[in-house]
Amino acid sequence: MLTEKQKTFFEKLKELYGQEVLPSFEIIAKEFGFKHKNSVWQYFNKLKEENLICEKNNRFYINKELFGAILFSSVVKAGFASVADDYVEKRVSLDETFDINSPSTFLFTVSGDSMIDLGIYEGDKVIVQKSNTAKDGDIVIAFIDGGYTLKTYRNRKGQVYLEPANQNYPNLYPKEQLVIFGIAQGIVRKF
Repeated sequence: MLTEKQKTFFEKLKELYGQEVLPSFEIIAKEFGFKHKNSVWQYFNKLKEENLICEKNNRFYINKELFGAILFSSVVKAGFASVADDYVEKRVSLDETFDINSPSTFLFTVSGDSMIDLGIYEGDKVIVQKSNTAKDGDIVIAFIDGGYTLKTYRNRKGQVYLEPANQNYPNLYPKEQLVIFGIAQGIVRKF
């Protein structure tokens, strides 16, 4: 069990360095206002004991399981209210769930309302995995005739086009060029 000082030290460590490799004891001692690096070593020993930090190849990291939102194993009904269990299943990180740290994963902000029937609204962040190919039904970011757009990729009997998810918009048939940039993997929305 951590003391209040140890908790405060750990929270500050987590806030300042996140998932990066932690710097040397000397640097941490200086940034935290300690006179000696030995104080940092004492904190680290306790944090290692509590499995809050890990050591690998003589480098320290904050335990990756401590990042991300908490996922409860019980579901929340969107219909009638029900009793929710307070059972925490695990922490969920968008970085891991959508492989956001991958150099081929990108976030784009949605502009417009052509995909609202699929629940994609203006201001949403679309998580896109880079790919130059798509299959029928994939939601893609594509470059078509001089501009980028987010639409559903369609290939019907050899006819390729991009389909909006709003009846107020027409299908887009390429006149000159259609290049797939990537496949949408999910969206993030902030209320």
